[in-house]
Amino acid sequence: MLLAVDAGNTNVVFALVDGQRIRARWRIATDPRRTADEYAVWLNQLLILGGYSMKNVDAVIIATVVPRALHNLEVLATKYFRVEPLIAGHAPVEWGIELDVAEPASVGADRVVNAIAAHHLYPGDLIVIDFGTATTYDVVDYSGAYKGGIIAPGINLSLDALVAAAAKLPRIAIAAPEDRSVIGRTTEDQMLIGVFWGYVAMMEGLVARMRAQIGRPVKVISTGGLAVLFDDHSDIFDAIAPDLTIQGLALMHERSLNR
Repeated sequence: MLLAVDAGNTNVVFALVDGQRIRARWRIATDPRRTADEYAVWLNQLLILGGYSMKNVDAVIIATVVPRALHNLEVLATKYFRVEPLIAGHAPVEWGIELDVAEPASVGADRVVNAIAAHHLYPGDLIVIDFGTATTYDVVDYSGAYKGGIIAPGINLSLDALVAAAAKLPRIAIAAPEDRSVIGRTTEDQMLIGVFWGYVAMMEGLVARMRAQIGRPVKVISTGGLAVLFDDHSDIFDAIAPDLTIQGLALMHERSLNR
């Protein structure tokens, strides 16, 4: 089976993939100082709890937006799984799609992998919204080319900045408000309305502007840990694909075997 590793700014996601089926997934906080040995002890226990073992893994593919984390993940693959890992975007798993932007090398690996998976799964022009540390909006045209997008602060970053800058504001949990009122009666209610409905308004406004600029019918695909949070409170999404990055990594691995 394939071990697909998505190393983001906040979490590293490990997924055990059999063909295109995700058998299990685990996440751990991203820390570039975490050694291969620490990863191995943690991951070995989770594999056992899931009814698997390290011997079930015969391939590893890694995508990371944290360059300092890559070395220890590579050592994890070679030392504990006895395989040479594939690194998304590097031979023999180059992107295989056109990055039609001014600085192709600066596009985050996760965004390109999402574009590859989204084009494979959904026909036509696409906007892929990934809710992570930052919220990214990526445009993929009908041919599969990556055309660019938007980077906005993630909703948790927005809340953290608000709390850090205002001494009297309490820390609150991100959740959907209990009703659709946008007039809060308490400080906490007002903060939640501002952060949540403000974020929904930003999403809807940005997507409307992107649709107008693209000028063709567009499907909007959402992914990332907070994708489901907004699904019931906006009608802009055509599909929720929480495992889009892992699906893209599995697809890239499969294509590398057929070369």
